[in-house]
Amino acid sequence: MSKPKGFEKPAGVRDYLPRAVTKLRKIENDVLHCMSRWGYQQMITPTLEYYDTVGVASSTSDQKLYKLLNNRGQALVLRSEMTAPVARVVSSLLKDEPLPLRLSYHANVFRAIEEEAGREAEFFQTGVELVGDDSPEADAEVVALAISSLQAAGVKSFKIAMGHVGFLDGLFQEAVAGLPEAQEELKSHLLNRDYVAFRETLRRLDLKEAQKRELDGLLRLRGGKEICGQALELSSHPLARTSIEHLCKVWEVLVSYGVSQHVLIDLTMIGDFSYYTGMTFEGYASELGFPVCSGGRYNNLLQQFGRPIPSTGFSLKTNRILDGVSGMPEEAELPVLIQYDALRRTEGLEEAARLRAQGRIVVTKLAAGPEELKTVKRLDTETVEADGEQYGEIYTFVSFVSEHG
Repeated sequence: MSKPKGFEKPAGVRDYLPRAVTKLRKIENDVLHCMSRWGYQQMITPTLEYYDTVGVASSTSDQKLYKLLNNRGQALVLRSEMTAPVARVVSSLLKDEPLPLRLSYHANVFRAIEEEAGREAEFFQTGVELVGDDSPEADAEVVALAISSLQAAGVKSFKIAMGHVGFLDGLFQEAVAGLPEAQEELKSHLLNRDYVAFRETLRRLDLKEAQKRELDGLLRLRGGKEICGQALELSSHPLARTSIEHLCKVWEVLVSYGVSQHVLIDLTMIGDFSYYTGMTFEGYASELGFPVCSGGRYNNLLQQFGRPIPSTGFSLKTNRILDGVSGMPEEAELPVLIQYDALRRTEGLEEAARLRAQGRIVVTKLAAGPEELKTVKRLDTETVEADGEQYGEIYTFVSFVSEHG
């Protein structure tokens, strides 16, 4: 393997130039501010975690974890998502805090690079966890907050697709009883959104035609509240019916929030079966073909850390919003330039301090003579161009020309 050149970086990671960082930080700050108004308090966890705790509990498959050893020979991982680290903290440092807990975060996470387009080895997540509430109200709250967070991030047009793991579990237990391998294969096709393969698997299975029609009908269960009624007709399994009744209650709460126009029920939506236990959802921006947020209920995770309490939450894919969503505001503030000579340096720097205290962006320059002063030209956009650079205003403090040239 050839030695990398000095300017190269590993595959799957990227440099963020100033304009992109400004935009990313605005998204982050606006979203976290939105979450704080809903009562969610921000927390920070380490980049490194033990493999045997957070690594094992994570929803990320083992082969996608970045693993390393410390100097004691203990296996560590770079955090691959934030829910498992938050669960660790909730079960330890926050174990005496009253429930429910509302926590938010923004962090970079790491996953071994995948070949599919749009995948990165390092990316950013901004999200929340609502811990200690198993009600439809809690599930509806995180969906409504996801909608509010997408709006705060500048995403104008999007849809939230909402499903329920329990419905699919009950349906498969009823229609594909005694065939666990076939159930897992069908679930895998749904997880990958490969409906052609789903139907091909159905054709191969030794099932009654009525059972095959029942499972094929699952693919048509996408729409508004009417889908709940259709789902109840599709399966009589107690788990499936209980799950749909829960989802109907979530929908009713979302109507009360006034956000149901952003939501559709999609009962092929399953998330990761090994992780989610109830309602799941994904958010899609109109100009992107992959999710910009995802979440759901994961009632079994915290018991891995010794505290069996229900939880629900979501995360925004901040990188995807940054890169793929058009029409986001570009609000780059132009700096003020203060130029001065040695004799009037103090005046110039005092003015710079005054303007910075007002929240302005200020850059300073020592001018040794008239030839080094920035020249000013007004543009149609009311900005100022000076020797190829742009400034909102220019202040001049020199002894060899008139003040404020």
